[in-house]
Amino acid sequence: MIRVLLAEDQAMVRGALASLLTLEGDLEVVAQVARGDEVLPAARDAAPDVALLDIEMPGGDGLSAAAQLADALPEVRVVILTTFGRPGYLRRAMESGARGFVLKDAPATELATAIRRVMAGDRVLDPALAAAALAEGESPLTPRETEVLGAARGGEPVMDLAGRLHLSAGTVRNYLSSAMQKLGAHSRAEAVRVAEDKGWL
Repeated sequence: MIRVLLAEDQAMVRGALASLLTLEGDLEVVAQVARGDEVLPAARDAAPDVALLDIEMPGGDGLSAAAQLADALPEVRVVILTTFGRPGYLRRAMESGARGFVLKDAPATELATAIRRVMAGDRVLDPALAAAALAEGESPLTPRETEVLGAARGGEPVMDLAGRLHLSAGTVRNYLSSAMQKLGAHSRAEAVRVAEDKGWL
């Protein structure tokens, strides 16, 4: 049996996935969590072979959880399951140690096959998305620009951002200006949208 940990914040989706996977004779769902910060503790308790992680969850995203698993429990193979087929997400998932990247609109049988292939040592990637990730290249943003732009998603004033990030207002403006220039954006909101569309945020 392949032991699976399932991390998905939407209870109905999580339950449906668990039911579908359990129908497969060789897969057993041994843990289910709804938050990113619950993944590592649950993996330590349940000792899964594969962790199936959504990207967007409260308490830390699936990419961060994948990196934590790679550091603490490298024997656990990670498959990212997401609705977001963005090249930047795929690149970041691979950098975080994930072995597979499957879109939620794929047939259920494809997910089970992906889990088996990852257990066999393969990497499982959507070919079109992999090609797009290669063509897109890496994010032009520095880690600090990415952090500041991500913090600016809500559109709050620069002074508030500065206080939250423990930076001066001028430094925040400089990071935002640099990010906008690199992304060819005319506003903060446009820069956020471009970075999100590419999976860089």
